[in-house]
Amino acid sequence: MKGPSECGRMAVVTSEHRGDYQELVDEISELLGAPATLENRDFELIAFGAYDSEGDLDPSALDPVRTRSILTRRSTAAVRSWFEGFGITRATGPVRIPPTPEAGVHRGRVCLPVRHRGVVLGYVWLLDYDPGPTDAQLAAAMDVTVRIGALLADEAQHGADLTRELRAVLTAEHDWQRDMAVAELRTALGARADGPHTVVCVAPWPSADPEDAPSVRALAGATALCTVPWGAAGHSLAVLVRLRSTDTLTPATTAAARLLERAGAAAAGVAAPRSGLAELGTAWREASAAARAAGAEPRLGPVAEWTALGPFRLLTALPPEAAQDPVVRSLLTPAHRELARTAEVYLDRAGQAGRAAAELGIHRQTLYYRLSRVEQLTGLDLADGEDRLLLHMAIKGARLRPGP
Repeated sequence: MKGPSECGRMAVVTSEHRGDYQELVDEISELLGAPATLENRDFELIAFGAYDSEGDLDPSALDPVRTRSILTRRSTAAVRSWFEGFGITRATGPVRIPPTPEAGVHRGRVCLPVRHRGVVLGYVWLLDYDPGPTDAQLAAAMDVTVRIGALLADEAQHGADLTRELRAVLTAEHDWQRDMAVAELRTALGARADGPHTVVCVAPWPSADPEDAPSVRALAGATALCTVPWGAAGHSLAVLVRLRSTDTLTPATTAAARLLERAGAAAAGVAAPRSGLAELGTAWREASAAARAAGAEPRLGPVAEWTALGPFRLLTALPPEAAQDPVVRSLLTPAHRELARTAEVYLDRAGQAGRAAAELGIHRQTLYYRLSRVEQLTGLDLADGEDRLLLHMAIKGARLRPGP
């Protein structure tokens, strides 16, 4: 079981306040004489405190919870629930959590809730020790958490502003509205707006509630995220990701994979990389199309890149009703699923009967019989190139989810 992350001096937060958080956590570590760790309220790592004492390097300190936390730098919902069971979300002062070996916690913890205007925004953690910090030391440390809370509140407000501005860009109905929204987002991002970016789409996303979305900090390279309506499927999650260069999409595909773990059954798409934000609307359409293609074609997913979609770049641009061409409508009913599958494999293999029959696991004569049934149902001639094209597009397009 993973839990609050505690380790030596390092930080994985990508924030304009990173240095401030580190200084404040180091200040608490010095006050308490023990390494402190700062996490947000979702148990995502923000900063580690410095320490030098030999006791902190004792291998016995590395209980399973601590070890896995160091490696993953985040906690599962079950771990979060377990620690919250000690009342840390309601506490206004230090909370001591006893050792619980059966839960993998071999050493006790001290939790200092970080609050701002009565709302818990994070937690400072340290391993409990004997004789432990005095009440005066803990009171001084709690004073420092007030300053941390103010920084977290400021960052949360900035994140809310970016969420609103990104959503405005992606849902704008007119070009002038999108241009205004892009200008506001560019101003909010500052110097970060001019570098290489891409957009990730995860669809469907299980909730439209912003509280259910991950924090930007949890996704390396992410600068803003928001939920966007996604047709009858509900909502999708859009993430603006900063890249190291336009030559690699690794930060975006990594973020997409992490989001898929959180979302459960879903697919993700990644737009082509771009410099700056001027084509953000186009990038969102590409990411959405790639997510639709990943959901329709397993070989493309679970994370599909727009540049690797092949014919699906064209198919996703068609209106949903295009896949319901009247000549193929009867073939695409559940009663003829096997015939449709046979036709698709045959067309995927460029009309090579031997390869298609082998993949389907049927005799070549059975293949020919099924193809003749397809021609009877559709009125199409599979010896005609245009008829083949229509059939192939209709079968592929029928699996595409409606987009946003």
